[in-house]
Amino acid sequence: QVRLVESGGGLVEPGGSLTLSCAYTGFTTYFSIGWFRQAPGKEREGVSCMRSSNGDTSYKDSVKGRFTISRDDAKNTVYLQINNLQPEDTGVYSCGAGDVELLFRRCEARTFDYWGQGTQVVVSS
Repeated sequence: QVRLVESGGGLVEPGGSLTLSCAYTGFTTYFSIGWFRQAPGKEREGVSCMRSSNGDTSYKDSVKGRFTISRDDAKNTVYLQINNLQPEDTGVYSCGAGDVELLFRRCEARTFDYWGQGTQVVVSS
């Protein structure tokens, strides 16, 4: 059974940085995994995804250069490093995963099957 557990959210001042972690278990084959954000009053959107077999990544255009997805295979953990945080980055960040590797390309929430509980990020002075 797939399980995803996020950690690392919090309150950050504008311009600050944060690293989110997603520990995953239960996969028996290659998969796609990524980070999704839901701002207040908005739909959940994919910000960055990765395929497990070779680490290829995708990013939402608006976060390129500030967000970095990475992984530690020994720890079965995927990270999201966020730099120069802005108030519009505020939201619930969730780790999502899917059994189809190529889902990482579009990184669309509606196509992912497994979800963590989410972690709140608030960017405010």
